[in-house]
Amino acid sequence: MAASGAEAAQQQIDEIEALSSIYGEDWCVVDEDEKIYCIKINDCLDQPKWTLCLQVILPPGYPAAEPPIYQLNAPWLRGQDYMELANSLEEIYVQNLGESILYLWVEKIREVLIEKAQSSDPEPDIKKTSEEVDEDDGDDFLLDYQPIQEDPIEIVNYVTSESQEDEELPSIHHGNPITDRRSTFQAHLAPVVTPRQVKRVLEKLYENKKIASATHNIYAYRIYCEDKQTFLQDCEDDGETAAGGRLLHLMQILNVHNVLVVVSRWYGGILLGPDRFKHINNCARNILVEYNYVHSVEESSKQAGKSKKIRKDNKKRTEH
Repeated sequence: MAASGAEAAQQQIDEIEALSSIYGEDWCVVDEDEKIYCIKINDCLDQPKWTLCLQVILPPGYPAAEPPIYQLNAPWLRGQDYMELANSLEEIYVQNLGESILYLWVEKIREVLIEKAQSSDPEPDIKKTSEEVDEDDGDDFLLDYQPIQEDPIEIVNYVTSESQEDEELPSIHHGNPITDRRSTFQAHLAPVVTPRQVKRVLEKLYENKKIASATHNIYAYRIYCEDKQTFLQDCEDDGETAAGGRLLHLMQILNVHNVLVVVSRWYGGILLGPDRFKHINNCARNILVEYNYVHSVEESSKQAGKSKKIRKDNKKRTEH
């Protein structure tokens, strides 16, 4: 099994290096530790009309035993279009069991986008809001979560009843900043169990002049509702296109509960391209690890080792 795992890991490394080389800036590492990657695909026109983001998570058994976990993200991709494309990707996987298939998936998606560009389908109406998009169009990743233009504090008002009594302000923690080419990113975290608390934390953060002056304050939260056994969750880009959706997706993958994460970005005048998304997610992940919402990679490995040892000990006792 160890050799098989090592072989799968090496196959993943080789595939990622090849795709990064082939697709350049269109290829983005969302979270290296969790094996989450994203690639922007378009219809190959000089001024692309149709664009889609393919986000994939590579499980330990890929490519030999498990398929990639994927998400197709584009504002226009709905209903029948989504189902047909998803079926095509799954058919490619079945036809190439045990093989690396991400390149085949990307090119299949591109083929579909080219067909749409050549057909009479109306061009999708997509508004850009990120400050970097106009000059650096190559990383305008279009996710399902669309930027909301209202005041970030107001977007949780719709779930906050005016009759609710004031709740205690949760403790707010601040992560270590990351600086790259004069842009600085810093995460803030608070435990929350109601939308009212989300609103109060955001209001408190905006009282800080430094945070209020940030170019973007991207946030996402997840609250587990015990009675309904569902999650109440939302996100906000604050002008950084798709950043809120990426942040929420990271929190979903890490399966964190009852927490709000805000990432402030102070733009330094130099375009970072896809690296800005990496920094946003890294800030968020670091603070979630620091405050024990998720295990670090090292702790997860130790925990897995302990579990294996317990299983072996139990097996020995059973044999005796």
